[in-house]
Amino acid sequence: MPSDTQEDRSTSRRSRRPEPGVVVVFSVDRALCMPFPLDGRPLVLGRDCPEGASLDDARVSRQHAEISLIASGWRIRDLGSRNGTHVNGRPTSGTVVCPQPPVIRVGRSLALAVPDVVPFLGGAPMRVANTVQGPAWRAALDQVAVIARAGADLLIVGENGCGKERAAAHFHASGPRARGPFVPVNCAAIPHGIAERLLFGTVKGAYSGASAEAQGYVRAAHGGVLFFDEFGELELEVQAKLLRVIESKETLAVGATRSQVVDVTFCLATNRDLLAAVAAGAFRGDLYYRVTRSHVVLPTLRARREEIPWLAQLGAERVAPDLPLAADLVEACLLRPWPGNARELLGEVERVARAARADAQRSVHADLLSPIAGRPLESSPPPEAGEHQKPTAERIARALREAGTVSAAAKLLGIHRSHLYRLIRQHGIDVTTVTRQ
Repeated sequence: MPSDTQEDRSTSRRSRRPEPGVVVVFSVDRALCMPFPLDGRPLVLGRDCPEGASLDDARVSRQHAEISLIASGWRIRDLGSRNGTHVNGRPTSGTVVCPQPPVIRVGRSLALAVPDVVPFLGGAPMRVANTVQGPAWRAALDQVAVIARAGADLLIVGENGCGKERAAAHFHASGPRARGPFVPVNCAAIPHGIAERLLFGTVKGAYSGASAEAQGYVRAAHGGVLFFDEFGELELEVQAKLLRVIESKETLAVGATRSQVVDVTFCLATNRDLLAAVAAGAFRGDLYYRVTRSHVVLPTLRARREEIPWLAQLGAERVAPDLPLAADLVEACLLRPWPGNARELLGEVERVARAARADAQRSVHADLLSPIAGRPLESSPPPEAGEHQKPTAERIARALREAGTVSAAAKLLGIHRSHLYRLIRQHGIDVTTVTRQ
């Protein structure tokens, strides 16, 4: 038996001390994963940094910015770069200290400060089917696989859109019932009053209109895994009967007098706070204590920001494979909390990529993002540096200085030339003066 099991790696991760570092996650037009431990020393980002992070980005200065960890937080110091440094979307040409790990942009490259860089040393996030797996997601799947191999039932806890069904499919594939059926059931979509019939089946004549026997989801999953998504939405009466099935591995169809033995492993998923639901009388306490014996909490997208550039790239490629992502778009995505997680991010990037293609743009920029995308629904979007519905006067002037002409500046900003002319008039910018600077 190999010594380096997933359990061994999990124990090793818990026993060692975190190693702070920096991960370059995007450069020019593609997602990356370049981890750099700080080792107690500052890290320099630049175009020519043999001792630091060398970036193949023409808009990055040779020695662009320095990142270090001090007692009060993360210190980012611009090293006199030509284009300045952005910290959490805000431009700076000096020094900024952030108490929490920031997002740093230099030129067209983006880096994340991370409390522990070691998980990133294992390689870049992987594309698997229609999604992406980074180190935090892979660690969660390792936990799922350990429980699956033990033959235990599993509770998956996670926000909407964070991949509960994917984790359930991994649970099925990793366990002893991988050759058996995988039966997914969306409990939130079951109409009130018929859950018992759908789950446990019926016998002929059990009720008016029951002209034939129906086996139900539990018996359909015999020999495999039954996945209940959002199972916290089940009615209390059905919860009691589900507990009996989980405990006894026997199911009683509606109208039947004898129960039937079933060989089923249960995988249950919810986005609810079940303990709060128990306190409110909306969830059975005995079922709660049974299903929480083996559980895995899936990380939110906020907890695995390194996946965002890869997911954004995946979303854009689905609808506009010829359009690269601009750094300002990826930066804006990194700075939003995305309460709908990967599902919301992918949907929004697909939308803005379609809009960019329809407008004949050469890349996908942040100004196309909806002001409410990626933000909590109950709050109005505050203005945020680095995320604009239209470029500011400062940003337009900088683009004109860099590009030299209005047409080239429009391409740099990712907007149509006629749109840029309107903005120039609105801001009262003297194009001749600016381009000579």
